[in-house]
Amino acid sequence: MEDKRTIDVLKARLEAENHRKLIRVDNPELHQFIAKYVELCNPDKVFVCTDSPEDIRYIRQEAIRTGEENELAMEGHTVHFDGYYDQARDKKNTKFLLPPGVDLGSDINAMDRAEGLKEIHDILIDIMQGHQLYVLFFCLGPLNSEFSIPAVQLTDSCYVAHSENLLYRQGYEEFVRLGQSAQFFKFVHSAGELDARMTSSNIDKRRVYIDLEDETVYSVNTQYGGNTIGLKKLAMRPAIKRASKEGWLTEHMFIMGVHGPSKCVTYFAGAFPSLCGKTSTSMIKGETIVGDDIAYLRKKDGVIRAVNPERGIFGIIQGVNSRDDHIIWKALHSPGEVIFSNVLVTEEKGVHWIGKDGEYPEKGFHHSGEWQHGKKDEKGNEILPSHPNARFTLDMKRLENVDPELDNPEGVAIGGIIYGGRDSDTKVPVEESFDWVHGVITMGAALESETTAATLGKEGVRKINLMSNLDFLSIPIGKYIENHLNFGEELKNPPRIFSVNYFLRDVDGNFTNDKNDKAVWLKWMELRSHREVEAIKTPAGLMPKYEDLKRLFREVLNKDYPEKDYIKQFTLRVAENLARVERVEEFYKTKVPDTPHILFRVLEEQRQRLNHAREKYGDYVSPLKLPVLV
Repeated sequence: MEDKRTIDVLKARLEAENHRKLIRVDNPELHQFIAKYVELCNPDKVFVCTDSPEDIRYIRQEAIRTGEENELAMEGHTVHFDGYYDQARDKKNTKFLLPPGVDLGSDINAMDRAEGLKEIHDILIDIMQGHQLYVLFFCLGPLNSEFSIPAVQLTDSCYVAHSENLLYRQGYEEFVRLGQSAQFFKFVHSAGELDARMTSSNIDKRRVYIDLEDETVYSVNTQYGGNTIGLKKLAMRPAIKRASKEGWLTEHMFIMGVHGPSKCVTYFAGAFPSLCGKTSTSMIKGETIVGDDIAYLRKKDGVIRAVNPERGIFGIIQGVNSRDDHIIWKALHSPGEVIFSNVLVTEEKGVHWIGKDGEYPEKGFHHSGEWQHGKKDEKGNEILPSHPNARFTLDMKRLENVDPELDNPEGVAIGGIIYGGRDSDTKVPVEESFDWVHGVITMGAALESETTAATLGKEGVRKINLMSNLDFLSIPIGKYIENHLNFGEELKNPPRIFSVNYFLRDVDGNFTNDKNDKAVWLKWMELRSHREVEAIKTPAGLMPKYEDLKRLFREVLNKDYPEKDYIKQFTLRVAENLARVERVEEFYKTKVPDTPHILFRVLEEQRQRLNHAREKYGDYVSPLKLPVLV
């Protein structure tokens, strides 16, 4: 039953056409939510976006008209600039709002719910005055699927609205279909006061708060997509909690199809922290992509199946080039909708970024304003041609390798799970766990990586980032690990779990991997998922045999693979592995009081195996000395 106040507010504040669009959705909770924030934020206008091409086109045109985006020379391409100090996820001011008695652990940023709601609602008072509010409806996952979650976004940024229209499946008709049964996520965003360059001014009041009780995310005084595109990483928090309650998983994972012998396609899900090769792995030439970032996983008929809640890519552009990233490169150089952010715009209205083919232009325009070689910031640091966290946004259907199962409401069957991070001295390029529990603990829960420019703070610090999901957890860490252990428990043949490391260095500091070698590691994992090749048993896991990799390098990359390279890459570094066990153990002993006991038992077993290998072989063990496991 609609309350009178909600009815009166919506009639008074929405023009007739937008009011008609909204009330077509029979959901009093939705109407009350929208009315509340229309009154509080006080926008000049309210636009309700349906799934129609006209509505979607209007938002893109508004982004250009207002200057939040500027058109480039290539048809359909636009560029957006965030503020100079608004270029990454603000981990410090991203907090869970928790009621008394709820504790997610010391490593998870949280504050009192009542205090946080009061603060954020005080900031929101009249914050949209002079702006237009966009009401958008989306579906996280394929339409009409048990995997999916409906979501409503309120934002006064047409850049955010335009980005989400590229990244997510339109959900207006899904809301109409579901009516009052829709259990939807809610997102409230305002860029706040804008400066002359149409970037957020009040960065000191930047806040990103997640209210798990009400499944609502608030984001204010910021435009950077990681803080504002609510359905992306922000939506993961309430989704992780809902998944935990209902017995499924929300993961920071790509989903891709790896094509094996006889045209067999095996689907893999993979978790990597930012700038660790996640998107480039999911985009390997010859394979197909279902998603590059987030996955919902459910058990169905004894099989793990997964969907991508997104339909687009908000990808890091640094390093994208024509040789290594042919498919993305082609999409970024073809007519059609692409939003570039925080790249360099040339005088010809082209774009340039760090790692792009060719020489840097002498001058241009980007997030710092007018730019030329040698420009420095107020601290005397050189300003690069593009920000290290510069991005591109596009619909995946523009990619030639998009998998035909992208929108399958039943998802895809997962044959393998991959964990990868930045590790210069310990992990081999690819290895397989002994079993599900060993993989969850030593490859997932023990995932380490060096920090990157994707988050604010110092780069190059090695940190535990379990399942590459630590920043997004909305349940205690111990509970999250238990969920993973239990998830594979009842499966007769759970997916194989693997780890990869593209950043291993030799004694001279050089990378032991070529960027394209990951294509070979994928093919080996595909073969192992069906037990079509043997493996070498080490104290830390199962590694490839030289003969198999030599054949795969020739078949996949048409190049030789010398035995000396194999030995350099796959030598077991015993001392480094033991140090890693110590670091992981220390993290869980000191920071995670609810750690499942089995984690310490599995780590201790790994330590004992490593010590035994050290006694027998020394600190560095050639893979040629280790036994082969059928």
